[in-house]
Amino acid sequence: MNTLAVVNKFSHVKESDTKFESGGLRDFFLYRDLGIAAATSGQVIAHLVRANQPPTDGTGWHKHECNFQIVLMMKGWAKFMYEDKVTLVEAGDCVNQRPGIVHYLFDYSPDMEYLEIVSPADFKTVDMPAPTDKVPPVTPWPAKV
Repeated sequence: MNTLAVVNKFSHVKESDTKFESGGLRDFFLYRDLGIAAATSGQVIAHLVRANQPPTDGTGWHKHECNFQIVLMMKGWAKFMYEDKVTLVEAGDCVNQRPGIVHYLFDYSPDMEYLEIVSPADFKTVDMPAPTDKVPPVTPWPAKV
């Protein structure tokens, strides 16, 4: 049963209403706010995340302090380590990242774009020790012509 306050704000964000911008959690990604945090008074955030720079160090090992998090890969692919397991997430795939799972996004395609939905909107990210040192190498991006 939902114990949160009911939020009745209607929200309709058109593609032209918000732009992909830097300044999100990772400087090598761009983020497009979908207006859900404002519509839900901070109960949920939804944003699109797009690759902006080739992978080098990735996100590093971390976990999120949240109640719920999903990633829906819209374009391209990304490789995550979930604890000690490599997981390839491709366009059309959906991942439910259980609260507190230690993970590391270490590789992604130049066209990678995913929808991320997290509750609460002000979730915290906590650096964590590596559960394994067996992280595969990244895939080099093609040289720009």
